[in-house]
Amino acid sequence: MWTSSFLAVLAACNPTPNVDPVVSAQTYIGLKERQNRNELEAFVGVDPVRTEWCAAFVNAVLEIENIPGSESVSDVPLMARSFLTWGSAVDPELIQRGDIVVFPRGNSGWQGHVGFFVEEQNGLWVILGGNQRNEVRYDLFKPNKAIGIRRYIVLTEARGSLPILLK
Repeated sequence: MWTSSFLAVLAACNPTPNVDPVVSAQTYIGLKERQNRNELEAFVGVDPVRTEWCAAFVNAVLEIENIPGSESVSDVPLMARSFLTWGSAVDPELIQRGDIVVFPRGNSGWQGHVGFFVEEQNGLWVILGGNQRNEVRYDLFKPNKAIGIRRYIVLTEARGSLPILLK
């Protein structure tokens, strides 16, 4: 059960509103895995021609935002599905810009794709991610295909002391 002191700390906290991984990710739009191989490899930490790199891209963007990536919850952070246990689960009706969305891919249960939710357009979700048609780009996805939506919540105390991280 929650203690009254914990609830008092939460009541004195304000969510950090200026964390927007989409803005950081947009910097890389248009980088292609072959033409921009060296730049992408330097950013994501893997060779984008030889490795499925969507999760590496999301992790690299999170690092820019000083948010722990899927390596904080998984031994296989390069797998898109490693984000299924990261952060907090979000109901599809409550999805927000910057939430991480995981989709299935291929015929194996371990395969997947991951990216950042940007907005909804005509019933489809705009997802910004890496390794989308071999580049960093926006793509449209059907919401009912998502197998997980995750959000990392950072709360900071109103008086400006150290942040409280909720996973």
